[in-house]
Amino acid sequence: MENLISAVLGELATRSINFIIRKLSMPTLPDVEDRLHKVLLRAQVIIDEAMGRAITNHAMLVQLGMLRDARDWSHYVLDTFRYQLDDNEDTNDQGVSRSSSQSKVNSAKHLSNRGSQSFKDLQEALDYLSSMIFDVNELALFLISYPRMHREPYSMHLQLDNCMFGRQTEAQLAINFLLHTDHHEGEDLGLLPIVGPGQVGKTTLVAHVCKNERVRGHFSKIMFFSIHNFTNDEVSNFEKACAIEHQYQMSNSNIDRRLLVVVELIGDINEDTWNRLYCASKQYLPTGSKIIVTSRSDKIVRYGTTRALTLKYLPHESYWYFFKTITFESTDPKMHPRLTRLAMGIAKMLNSSFIAANITAHVLSDNFDVHFWGKVLIFLRGFCQRHVSRFGEHPVNLISQNKPVHLARMTIPSEEFMVQHQNECSHEEEVPQIRFIDVMYGSVKPHEKFDVLAWKARIPPYYSLVYTCEIQELKTTASKRKRSMKNGCTLC
Repeated sequence: MENLISAVLGELATRSINFIIRKLSMPTLPDVEDRLHKVLLRAQVIIDEAMGRAITNHAMLVQLGMLRDARDWSHYVLDTFRYQLDDNEDTNDQGVSRSSSQSKVNSAKHLSNRGSQSFKDLQEALDYLSSMIFDVNELALFLISYPRMHREPYSMHLQLDNCMFGRQTEAQLAINFLLHTDHHEGEDLGLLPIVGPGQVGKTTLVAHVCKNERVRGHFSKIMFFSIHNFTNDEVSNFEKACAIEHQYQMSNSNIDRRLLVVVELIGDINEDTWNRLYCASKQYLPTGSKIIVTSRSDKIVRYGTTRALTLKYLPHESYWYFFKTITFESTDPKMHPRLTRLAMGIAKMLNSSFIAANITAHVLSDNFDVHFWGKVLIFLRGFCQRHVSRFGEHPVNLISQNKPVHLARMTIPSEEFMVQHQNECSHEEEVPQIRFIDVMYGSVKPHEKFDVLAWKARIPPYYSLVYTCEIQELKTTASKRKRSMKNGCTLC
């Protein structure tokens, strides 16, 4: 009996000691935060090194894409822990009256409530990103076997400050398709479909790929066509252009003159008309030529000779990383925690739109003030909620589909303006002097219908986005007057 009691007490003592050791060795919240920050730096080193290499292996590109997603998600978790508080902080940042003692008490309660969840989220991000880096250890060794790409400062700008963000894998896959030479080519031309919703970056991706030095060296000429409604004139112009190029090729002594044809399909696909286009391509384009087709419709996928590239809007975690980068630019967000917290709230209102991110980032960077950013957040939050309530859809969704949309004005709440139509202008065309941000966030008041410059791209294809708008008075005054009438008298 004494031996049994002694064994039980010994076991209890051992468990107690082990529990105390585990408790003392358990990492604290600051420790996990610091470790996650260091692992993020390691992940960034691998990604930066990979971006400078001409990688041709499809599996490696997919794995690098997964690592980028893990980096973006981990950054979002870390930023959420550092900056994100409750919505009352947004009101407080606007300068609304609120006692400092009450603010501190509420913040302390909030921090206490989210402490355990924050630790769990940070630890999960740390474990996931660490496992991803462990999985790509061999990949990092293989990277040195791929040649370095010529990268100018502008090329770095392309990867960080525009809609090409998050499309490195797709860009490299498209380049690999264009540079691949099939020694057993049949009658079919190589055709790469690129599909996705409006304003997701299809045209920008193609322009970036066509600007690649290896692609330009591989093809003697790149031809661009835009097919809107599959009219006979459009198809005839395409056939004539291919025929003229064919005559030029026949009269030239240079044998190997591959062509790259880029076709932008706008609207639904007419199968018979598409067959005419493709037959003309096979008849007139020389051997080794390739075709890239962009479309919002998935119907074009079945005509591809390789796997289609499908572009989707970025997940919110990656979108936040993109928005933070272009908003703060060279400024360290950690030096402005209140602004960063507000920026996280603003990013949620933009519904992963690249155009909205660029426009809003421009507005914020021009006025680096916490009170102004707070006003923008409250304005966007209220406007988007009202729009969904009125029309059942987020305004960004309607804009991306080129449908009419009603937008609010921050400085003149009694007015709204309706975007009736949008179109893209080339960099050679004249653009309106009135800017979209001056109408939505400023006090400019154009009359009747007018055009505004929504955004001017700084990268290929350098297009300008122009909105056709109309100012509308909100019908609130009359309704208030009716509600204020009682027994035939106006109540003041």
